[in-house]
Amino acid sequence: MSPLLIVARREWNAYFATPLAYVFLVVFLMLCGFATFELGSFYQRNQADLEAFFAYHPWLYLFLVPAIAMRIWAEERRSGSIELLLTLPLTLRTTVLAKFLAAWLFIALALALTFPVWLTVNYLGEPDNGAILAAYLGSWLMAGAFLSIGCCLSAASKSQVIAFVLTVSVCFLFVLLGLPQLLNSLNGVLPQLLVDAIAQLSLLTHFDAISRGVLDLRDLLFYLLFIACWLMATAIVIDQKKAE
Repeated sequence: MSPLLIVARREWNAYFATPLAYVFLVVFLMLCGFATFELGSFYQRNQADLEAFFAYHPWLYLFLVPAIAMRIWAEERRSGSIELLLTLPLTLRTTVLAKFLAAWLFIALALALTFPVWLTVNYLGEPDNGAILAAYLGSWLMAGAFLSIGCCLSAASKSQVIAFVLTVSVCFLFVLLGLPQLLNSLNGVLPQLLVDAIAQLSLLTHFDAISRGVLDLRDLLFYLLFIACWLMATAIVIDQKKAE
């Protein structure tokens, strides 16, 4: 088994060694259900789609993903186990990627457990399942983007609470940049080219496109490059902290 998979499996098992994983899954599923059927008025809309389901994912991830990410490196630094981890015959990039993948796959599990909502909409109508599948992919990519930010900020702090607050703040900023209210207020103040550039930096802008079933290569590349940049920043932060 490759070193990447060994570390990833270790991290995956660590989630289920504590109540954290089960609490996260229950809270996520409950909030998804409440947002879809109550806030999103799923039945009242009389439409065979999951727009009401995916519309609230950015806001759920804004708090739930940082709760997962805050412990990834902060707990290792607080307990001192990071020194042991970094002495293993692994490259730093492998370790960073493995810990990220374990957490990202855990979020994928949480998403997969929402399948009853998908079954419900198919029972009630004839939705575009291709668009729904694309929206699931977009949701997972957006969660990965939030998670990569959390990894970097967790590596920068020994305190999980500080890592959580910083991650929520930075993630909110990258969501805020795509809100129509903000972009409309910038129109007329800034050149349109600059306003469009700001909108393209938002995680919300690219998620909205994918959630409509439009799989544009540019949106996929944006998320992958965004995640890669934050993971590289994570490795840099850990390397600097190691040298202190």
